[in-house]
Amino acid sequence: MGNYRLLEKAGRPGGLDSLDSKQLVRLCREIRAALIEGVSRSGGHLASNLGVVELTVAIHRIFDSPIDQILWDVGHQCYTHKLLTGRLKDLHTLRRMGGIGGFPRPDESIHDAFIAGHASTALSAACGLIRGKELAGEPGHVVAVVGDGALTGGMAYEGLNNLAQNKNGKAIVILNDNKMSISKNVGGLTRHLTFLRTNASYYKLKDATKHALGSIPYLGGPVVGAVGSSLALVKNFIYQSDFFENLGYHYMGPVDGHDLTALQEALARAKSLNRPVLLHVETIKGKGYGFAESNPGAYHGVSSFDPKTGGDARPASDSFSDVFGRTLTRLAEEDGRICAVTAAMKRATGLGHFSARFGKDGRFFDVGIAEGHAVTFSAGLAAKGLKPVLAVFSTFLQRGYDQLIHDCAIEPKDIVLAVDRAGLVGEDGETHQGIFDAAYLTGVPGLQIYSPATYRELEHCIAEAICQPGISAVRYPRGGQPTYLPEYTFDRLDPVHLDCGDNILIVSYGRIFEQVSLAHKALSERGVNASLLKLTKIWPLEEKALAIARAHKTVLFVEEGIRSGGVGEHMIASLALGGYKGKLGLRAIDNRFVPAGSVPEQMKLLGLDAASLADWVLEACE
Repeated sequence: MGNYRLLEKAGRPGGLDSLDSKQLVRLCREIRAALIEGVSRSGGHLASNLGVVELTVAIHRIFDSPIDQILWDVGHQCYTHKLLTGRLKDLHTLRRMGGIGGFPRPDESIHDAFIAGHASTALSAACGLIRGKELAGEPGHVVAVVGDGALTGGMAYEGLNNLAQNKNGKAIVILNDNKMSISKNVGGLTRHLTFLRTNASYYKLKDATKHALGSIPYLGGPVVGAVGSSLALVKNFIYQSDFFENLGYHYMGPVDGHDLTALQEALARAKSLNRPVLLHVETIKGKGYGFAESNPGAYHGVSSFDPKTGGDARPASDSFSDVFGRTLTRLAEEDGRICAVTAAMKRATGLGHFSARFGKDGRFFDVGIAEGHAVTFSAGLAAKGLKPVLAVFSTFLQRGYDQLIHDCAIEPKDIVLAVDRAGLVGEDGETHQGIFDAAYLTGVPGLQIYSPATYRELEHCIAEAICQPGISAVRYPRGGQPTYLPEYTFDRLDPVHLDCGDNILIVSYGRIFEQVSLAHKALSERGVNASLLKLTKIWPLEEKALAIARAHKTVLFVEEGIRSGGVGEHMIASLALGGYKGKLGLRAIDNRFVPAGSVPEQMKLLGLDAASLADWVLEACE
């Protein structure tokens, strides 16, 4: 890492207190340099963090963490907070196994008040933290920094409403308004915030007027009260801030989110008021790094890159997401009923292709960070005879599980879930691992699940899923297709059986089939002849697959997903209940959360790499 003298000082307890205004400006430059250097090496969320540097410095100048608890929504904007709470020396470990996480983690630091990998949760958590402080008799405020994109999620409004009921003045909501979430913000809230972005002279007028009138003997107090009501009307006229005021907040802003003096004054004022406050701050996503400022979407989440050129350090390559997007676009050319839905993830899910082609036709929908709404919205489209395909990360689909059951399955709707980032996702860590979907989706009556291992299989799965009645889910991993697979004939998504004898059968599906195949190759070289069974349609289990399994003396299932309730458990149970007398084994993720690291590191940690699988099969043979 570079030489960051002020940042090293600021990251110690009380380190910010002794810095003057010029030093604070230099500190912000050092922070940006450190962020660009660190993220260029490890990858991570860059543009959002560059946008909140001054805001984070101002918060830590006015509030005393951890007595005052600071929440981040979404948590990917917390990097400066981590640097100011003693973690500069660990920045080189960002998002690496054993290193610091890319999101707040209370088990990492006492300064991280609450885990925050998913959006729209901070206000609900703040309610609980404040009530908990009251019951424990603890001092301090709770400060929730909420991105404007997070306010497109319904849970945020439940928390916003309840937090306003806390009248002890310890709740401060900072609305970080950068005019952009992961994808472009949508809906009425965006229009409302646009009204609020006006001349910030109102509070100066209010303070000057109150001071002048308050100095009048005898009459000052009553006049201030009367004029205060008039000023409130003026404020509503200027800012149209009734929305937050009517909920019970004292609205302040907009404030320039890159003006340290203005930020500190506004935060000090908010801290002094004895009521819930909503401070509206305007920031520029990607601030201070030209490439990120001009294209913040591209620099929202990045892999390692060259900070001088802004270019990706890795060679460009295709991905399952890209293939999905192109495939869906091609199918939609042939069928005008096909439409696409995303929850603020157009670029990440590969729907840029579809949006460019069909956005003007009204067949592309971005509903914001609102996955539950996206599921029910898709069901509504299906109820009108359309064929909606909802592209969503596995980890975020969890947020729409009730809607899948209640709105889509009881009275079956024909929708397709394109479940991106299924399986291990690498550096994003516990909050983003896609290891639960295969287990929780099997519990939805009538739902069919496909898990392709290659791009060609993905294309076929998407085409078939669109033609199927009811809910179909096509799950595929982050990144590219396997580089090694045995030769096999792909035919209409049927189970693939590579028959090498009737003693041992290894069953698997999806990306992990590559590791199984490599293990199979290693076993063959050691004289162990095991057969392989590759599933593509993984649920409901097909009788053909069960019949193949029953013909072997030992059946071993390998799954890149959670063990409890997974496809492997279901297959083993089906075989056992059907009277199978052979030996059964299951290698899956043993009901645990998987930390950040590269996917190969995670595979090895979990015993899912080829070498570990080969050893496991040998043990099972013995």
